[in-house]
Amino acid sequence: MRELRLGTVSPSALVEVAARTGALADAGLHVVEVPASSSRQQFAALLDGELDAVVTNPDNVVAYRCVADNPLGRLGDVRILAALDRGLGLSLFAAPGVTDLQDGTLGVDVPGSGFAFVAYELLQRLGIRYGVTALGSTPRRATALLTGGCTMTVLNAGNELRAEHRGARRLASVTDIGPYIGAVLAATGDSLRRNAFDLRSLVGVLLRTARDIVTGRRPELLLAAVQDRLAFDEYLARRHIAVLTSDGTGLTPYGRFRDAELRTVLELRNRHTKAELDARTVLAHGLIDTSLLPTH
Repeated sequence: MRELRLGTVSPSALVEVAARTGALADAGLHVVEVPASSSRQQFAALLDGELDAVVTNPDNVVAYRCVADNPLGRLGDVRILAALDRGLGLSLFAAPGVTDLQDGTLGVDVPGSGFAFVAYELLQRLGIRYGVTALGSTPRRATALLTGGCTMTVLNAGNELRAEHRGARRLASVTDIGPYIGAVLAATGDSLRRNAFDLRSLVGVLLRTARDIVTGRRPELLLAAVQDRLAFDEYLARRHIAVLTSDGTGLTPYGRFRDAELRTVLELRNRHTKAELDARTVLAHGLIDTSLLPTH
């Protein structure tokens, strides 16, 4: 069994199902999920070779490949290998009981990151003024929202359901902005050279598992996996499964990053920073590597 260290932000139901079905073991893979405290910490570990691959927001890959003033202040040969989901319910939330949001505090991972740009855009459209505080990963922001650490934040991947269940109020969704990719599988060029066979196997397993999930195969296994991995009761688990299988915000079974989705990611960064990125330039710069995607 070959070990791959996979950096994640939120617990991954997709990886859990791939493990439970035996698909990872059949591919000879033992995937160790390494949770990140923030995207900055995740990419420091990836660039330093401590991780073999990461599940991350695509804007992070843009930042650490194409934007010199990223949170680490260094660039690297990081590449998107496959699109994994369309946001998994990514939405802007207000803290429980808070009705006056003007001049509230927005909790973000780091201020110049993809989910932060989604929040800035949605708040701008809602006409809400805000201050910003860096709180790290999505699970950390969910906890902060529920315990007074911030007034608003963006949540997804089950964190939004848990927060909503405890009284947080959904204000707007990334679907209000346009077509979007919320998570990708990414790796460095060095990791790709060292682990090409294993990463190809991982991409194949994750995409086949995504297809099985969206087509409704093994529903009892999926329900148990979501309940256990996310510590959900049956009601919340079924709601998360509905998100996973949604055409608008769910899993992407074929791993392709469509042009319209990439444009949304880049336009958000351009509107909320001084960047002037366009799809043709970042693609020519090697942002997306499709060499591991299945050809059928």
